[in-house]
Amino acid sequence: MKKYDYLIVGSGLFGATFAYLANKAGKKCLVIDKRSHLGGNVYCEDDEGIHVHKYGAHIFHTSNKEVWDFVNSFVPFNRYTNSPVANYKGKLYNLPFNMNTFYEMWGVTSPKEAEAKIAEQKAEAVKALGGREPQNLEEQALSLVGRDIYEKLIKGYTEKQWGRKCTELPAFIIKRLPVRLTFDNNYFNDSYQGIPIGGYNRLVEGLLEGIETKTDADFFADRESYENLAEKIVFTGKIDEFYGFKFGKLEYRTVRFETEKINVQNFQGNAVINYTEAEVPYTRIIEHKHFEPENPAWNKDVTVISREYSTEWKDGMESFYPVNDEKNSELYKKYKALADCEENVIFGGRLAEYKYYDMDDVIAEVLKKSHEFFC
Repeated sequence: MKKYDYLIVGSGLFGATFAYLANKAGKKCLVIDKRSHLGGNVYCEDDEGIHVHKYGAHIFHTSNKEVWDFVNSFVPFNRYTNSPVANYKGKLYNLPFNMNTFYEMWGVTSPKEAEAKIAEQKAEAVKALGGREPQNLEEQALSLVGRDIYEKLIKGYTEKQWGRKCTELPAFIIKRLPVRLTFDNNYFNDSYQGIPIGGYNRLVEGLLEGIETKTDADFFADRESYENLAEKIVFTGKIDEFYGFKFGKLEYRTVRFETEKINVQNFQGNAVINYTEAEVPYTRIIEHKHFEPENPAWNKDVTVISREYSTEWKDGMESFYPVNDEKNSELYKKYKALADCEENVIFGGRLAEYKYYDMDDVIAEVLKKSHEFFC
């Protein structure tokens, strides 16, 4: 008999949720993380009482009531509503594209006027295609919303985010662009939305309460010893690394953060402002205190902002976004075929499945898998 039923590699939402459910089912777990803290990318640092989202803004949203009730059983969530703003050459536009955006863009005041303007611009793009399907992201975006919105609010931001020209990006990246003919700045359409009161660390602490954890613990630095500890492994790291990169390395985009403390109560008036012109090197500025206006730290004459720079991933950097192009998708299939043959390893989460996950989808996936493993 081995010491643990499960060794869980990675303490992000997949690993922490799995550990909670396994522990609840009477299984003995050890959760390890190579970072110096638990929580993966939802980890928050406390600075002047402000809960700083260390690895970028995390806004919880879902229409899955089971998931919403589950996370709220550990920590109450506030009523934060994501209403980002786009800054293009000093002019501000509401996101997602709605009547406020169209008024700022064209001066239109009715849905009928906005609809006519969008249709006019889309028609120009469709005519330029000459009956063929869009071949790249630029053609796709132009055919969905027209030139004004594309050039001011999509082009520069997207090229910074991906490090490639929109004409070099596949059309499928933008399958649709939501256009609202209402004055509604709520970015998400989900039934539930919010931020854990007190920060995401409270959620992770609740999930891992009573479970043995170890930080600064690199699975690959002592792989044989770790593998001998447990009957099964739950692996949430990079799947190509698990297999020693035998088919080659999967590609990622990553994000670099410049975080700054400023001695004002309120720096930009909003949690998220995107900078959509190519000449501004960062993609957006996050002002963290806006995520929790109920926090007493809101009243202090100090705030914390983070500028985000999207860049190509290199060894030693954090892996954020999979590059789901044809080349990488084919490479992932090779690793997935190996993973499917594993009897005592469970692969889960963004890195192990080479798939972009929203937070609610991660938890929903673990809840679904728990019926398979623990019932």
